[in-house]
This record gives sequence, C-alpha cells and structure tokens, in this order.
Amino acid sequence: MTFSKINNFKFLFFTSLLFLSACQNDEADFSEANFSKNPLIFTDDFVGLGTDFIKFYGGSNFQSFSVDRTQGYESSASIRINVPNASNTNGNYAGGIFVIDGVGRDLTSYNALTFWVKGTRGVTIDQLGFGEDFGENKFMASLVNVDVDTGWSKVIIPIPDPSKLKSERGMFRYAAGTQNTAGVGYTFWIDEIKFERVGTIAHAQGAIQAGNNTTINTFANTTNQVTGIQTVFNMPNAINLPVVSSPAYFNFTSSNPNVATVNSTGLISSLSLGTAVIKATFNGVEVPGSVTINCSGAFPFAPIPTRPSNNVISIFSNAYTNVPVNYYNGFWAPWQTTLSSDFTVNGDDVLHYTNFNFVGIEFSSPTVNASSRTHFHADFYFPGPIAPGRQLRIIIVDFGANGVFGGGDDTRHSTTFTAPTLVSQNWVSIDIPFSAMPGLLSRNNLAQIIFEGGDNSSLYVDNIYFYSN
Repeated sequence: MTFSKINNFKFLFFTSLLFLSACQNDEADFSEANFSKNPLIFTDDFVGLGTDFIKFYGGSNFQSFSVDRTQGYESSASIRINVPNASNTNGNYAGGIFVIDGVGRDLTSYNALTFWVKGTRGVTIDQLGFGEDFGENKFMASLVNVDVDTGWSKVIIPIPDPSKLKSERGMFRYAAGTQNTAGVGYTFWIDEIKFERVGTIAHAQGAIQAGNNTTINTFANTTNQVTGIQTVFNMPNAINLPVVSSPAYFNFTSSNPNVATVNSTGLISSLSLGTAVIKATFNGVEVPGSVTINCSGAFPFAPIPTRPSNNVISIFSNAYTNVPVNYYNGFWAPWQTTLSSDFTVNGDDVLHYTNFNFVGIEFSSPTVNASSRTHFHADFYFPGPIAPGRQLRIIIVDFGANGVFGGGDDTRHSTTFTAPTLVSQNWVSIDIPFSAMPGLLSRNNLAQIIFEGGDNSSLYVDNIYFYSN
C-alpha cells in the first residue's frame, strides 16, 4: 500500500460529564496540561482528540469509517470500518490514523494499547497499532495479520518502551484490505480503545539486523539504516507476540564516532576512514545483532557528464533528468544473485551491485525512443581486483513495435569488454556507438539494459544514458 496522500474527515464529538464521572481513573490523569496522561481514545465516543483527528492514507476509501450507534462491546457504540471490495474505484482498502489535534499525551504510565474487535466474518486485518502521526512517525508500533472472528475479542499491543512516549500524538492506526478474502469486502468493529497497564506482559526482547552481525563496506559522507528491527513480548496467554516497532525504541551506540555515528532512528552516517561497530540496547538490555561499518574514506566520484542535456536521454544520472524507470535491479529469478546496496554521497546517487553476476534495468513504461541518438554511455567502478578472464557484457534490448517484452519482435545486441579496458579502483567510462550494434533492428522502443559477467563481487555504476555525438 502507498501511505502518502492525506485526506481529512472532520468529526466533532462531545463527551458527557456523566461518562467522565463514572471512570475509575484518577482525575489527575485527565488533566489537560501540556501533556495529558488521559489513556482513553474511544469509549462510546472519541475522547480528547480534537475536531480534525482522523486522517486517511492515500488510496484508502475514506467513506469506510463511521461510528456505529447500534452496537459495541458491552455498549451501544463502536467504530465501524467497512472494508471495500478490491474493485471499488473510490479506494480498495480501508486505512487511517487517529491523531491528536494539538499537543500529545504522556503515555509513560502505560505499557499497552488495548481494544476490542469483531467482524462480520473471520478475517485477517493487515495492521493495527499506534504511533503514526503523518509527521515524524517516530514511535510506531503495530501488529500485523491480526485474526478477527465474529465475536468480540480483546487485542493487546505492547508499548515497546513506554519511557519514550512523553508526548505522543498518534493514538491509533489501522489498515485493512481484502488480500485474505479473495477481494470480497467485509466489516469490522472496534471499541474501548485505550492505553492501560497490563501486569502480565513480560520478557520484552529485541534485536537489530534480525539478530545477525552484519558488515557494510562504505565511504565517507554516506548513510545506511539499521534494519531487521525485532521486538517480542511474552503475553498473558503465554504466547510470544512479535510487534513491528520503530528503530527509535532502541538506543544505538557507535564504537568509534570519529568513523561513524548513529542517530536515534538508527540512521548511520559514515564520516572518515576506519571501522566502527553499531550496537543497540532495548529497555536497557543489549540486543543481538550489530552493524560493522568499514569506511574506505572519500568516495572516488565518477566523471561529471558535460554533454548538453538536449542531446541526452538519461536512465540514471544526477546530471540529467531521468526517464521513468521500472527498476534498476529486477532480480530475475532463478539464476540472478545480484543484490542492490545503492547509496548517495554528497547528493550524488550511485548504483551499487553486490554479489554481481548479472542485473537488468527496465524502463518500459513507457519505452524509450532513442532513434535520434548515436551512442550508449555508462561509468563503471570495480572496487575489487579484476580476475583473469573477467568480462563485462552490456546488452541493450528493444521491445519492438508492440512495446511488450517477449511479444515476438524484440531485438537485442550485446558488447563484451575485458582487460585492459576493465581496471580496478578506477572509473571506466564506456561509450558504445549504435552503429556497432547490428542486432538492434531499431531504437524506437528501447526498454532494457542488462549487465552480465560478474564474479559475485561488487560493482558501482553511474551516468547511464543514450546520447548524440
């Protein structure tokens, strides 16, 4: 799903004094000071969220949300979500957040978000959680693939580290589609949404890099993200429950801040030549997994292109405007081993292929008409040694008049390079005239560029384009 465009749906709810007086919480918890400790989100009505509290994900059907005044968990009101059929043209899934319109809440006194849920049928809800506010979204936590039945059941989502939530605005989030119902819509209800302290949640465990000790070879002025964030909690039913958690719930450290630093969201910044090990703690305990940064110092930039932009059709280059590209690494099964570890150095994007044997770049939506261009250009950098017999084969593919792969009129041509053209530790600029590509019957529907011949080493690529000489 794409969660980008925001649509606002305004509701104004009034909470009765009678309801408030019946609550069991201390009155101080409901103080409307800068950071209220009010744990309630929805109990027959919305509590203290403001007038413009619900926002919808882009592509979501915003009409799917309503308050049902006919039924609830031990009450007569609940939130009703009508998940649309997959064919619905007004949005084919239901997704949104409840966000406080103003200052956030202090949730450090609680250790879980809880609520009750039921559906019109047995379904699996894609995501239910909290911490998203369409701002930093710094402290998100969610359950994925939550099973819901036709009777009311309680859901408990542990807060990964309550001490972090001193001013949280993102109170609740949901995203539900029809992947598990063959495209058929359904309805589910949610009630009694609140933060509380559940005394039987125990043994919080975390990991980074999925518990593995990983290594990244990089350069100064590049960034990498700590990944493989894992948190697991032992629940009241004795089940170990995985919670999808933001990196900011962890505290990260670098063994050598002169070489690499890491911020509160797990973003690693490489600074200078050397080695640094990134580790993390979760709730004060060091977790499995680490990232070793091997920084080779300053990055050797590719030559800056100087050809006039009106003579260039760019596939990948910061010097020009690139045409639409489907992907720079299609990972074509079953034989491809090439992975991507692309990076940016001082604003210059670089394609980085690891475990390189072959890789395909596709730009078929739309195809490219390069009939007025005379050459292909790309810059390559081999950081490791050039093994004897090492080849680099460049293949350019035209999808033919129908513009479709495998449509019966595809044509292609390949050109192979070896040493001494290929060298290590230096950028190699390759220019191929189309006149030397008899296999291409036309250049009206160019759609793929393929690089072959790797030995499972690394390869940097920059400035891929067609041009007129």
